[in-house]
Amino acid sequence: MSHYDIIVIGSGFGSLFFLKHYLDTTEHSRVALVEWGDDRPPEQQRMDRRNSTIASTDCHQEIGSKAWRYTIGLGGGTNCWWGQTPRFLPNDFRMKSEYGVLEDWPFDYDALEPYYLHAEKIMQISGSDSISKVAPRSGAFPLPPHRLSTPDQIMMAAMPETYFPVATARASRATSTRNPCCASAVCGLCPVNAKFDAYNGFGDVFQNERVDLILNAQVREIDVQAGLARGVVFERGGKDQHITGDHIVLGANAIQSPAILLRSGLDLSPTGRGLCEQLSYDVEILLEGVDNFDGGTYTAAWHYGLYDGPHRRNAAATLVQVENHMKFGLRTEFGRWRQSLPLVLHIEDAPQTRNGVSLTASGEPLVRHVDHSDYAKAGFRHAMANLERAFAPLPIEEIVVHGQRETEYHLQCSLRMGTDPAQSVVDETGLHHQVRNIQVVGSAVFPTCPPANPSLTIAAVSLRSAHKLAGKGSECCV
Repeated sequence: MSHYDIIVIGSGFGSLFFLKHYLDTTEHSRVALVEWGDDRPPEQQRMDRRNSTIASTDCHQEIGSKAWRYTIGLGGGTNCWWGQTPRFLPNDFRMKSEYGVLEDWPFDYDALEPYYLHAEKIMQISGSDSISKVAPRSGAFPLPPHRLSTPDQIMMAAMPETYFPVATARASRATSTRNPCCASAVCGLCPVNAKFDAYNGFGDVFQNERVDLILNAQVREIDVQAGLARGVVFERGGKDQHITGDHIVLGANAIQSPAILLRSGLDLSPTGRGLCEQLSYDVEILLEGVDNFDGGTYTAAWHYGLYDGPHRRNAAATLVQVENHMKFGLRTEFGRWRQSLPLVLHIEDAPQTRNGVSLTASGEPLVRHVDHSDYAKAGFRHAMANLERAFAPLPIEEIVVHGQRETEYHLQCSLRMGTDPAQSVVDETGLHHQVRNIQVVGSAVFPTCPPANPSLTIAAVSLRSAHKLAGKGSECCV
């Protein structure tokens, strides 16, 4: 039986950023990276027109109308994501203290900021430092921002305090490993290798002689004896296999990670409860006399005007994603084909105990989602009541709501971090409250579900957790 210093379960954002930093700051450790899926490089994904050979719908059961989607394969969500990398805002970490709702995180924005910066350097993020007006920065973006569309330019000139070029892992210019974005809006299967993914970003991890990559291996449980994790049991080729390890890093996703803990007999009361993701809507602003779709990437800007403020005491924050592609098609009126501004309203949700992950009789994940929170629904109403004002610099003909989006692939909050084991599953570094050599990474540990895309924060929190495990006392990781 093979023995490892660290066994890492899953190979998505949380696992890979954790593992990269741990390998960079330690020596001689032997690591097993155990992945349920297989190794399918981007060219193979493009050829097959899918990110994975395993459908996420076959990996869990659902109760409720909400869809839950994710990618299983080497690199996890780095394959299917579209490269949006906003930071969470300072007040996202102190919602209870600032607004009397939701929960405070066990650390604040300032504690995470150096890790945000480090993650942005690793991913070579394109962005504008002007966004520091809402998300303070200690350093510049590695790459310049993408070209703004005409409506974006009008908005940014009129609202420079809340309207900013997008921060994204789609390259604005060529790097040593990536090409510039082609703005074709097929980012889930990026055709030009412009988007950061596991293959162009973590080759040094996969090729590290200290790492054993174990593919096509579904982890069934963590072997826990006398209060310590001793190893991992996984199914491979129809047979159960067992490896032992001194430290277990659990980074499957916010559905599969709680299922693994529950199958392992680790059923702290909050385990699996609170699974959520943003409530999102597709909206279109029909313009009068202003053409769109001349920006440099599929989403060229964000509007933060409906995000933070006193309204969050009663209504959730909204991050407005401003689209630079014809998702609703061209307009039919002669000469006005491009006078459209597609938006996505990303609205924060509140974790609720009625929503979550349990196990079926056969031990498979069962996801129950009754509904989004009343807080999120109030946030949507607040956004719609103020949307015309938020985009007042543009000549608005009509605002059309195209409907609620099925899913954002942003599974969060099912193994929340905190100080109280009655209310959380792990501590601020992701260490399990009961079994102190199990460490959870990924968005499952988020205490709240802000409106911003979670990938960059997953990376930053994972870098911080690895830094702490490696015994580095400073909050700065570089």
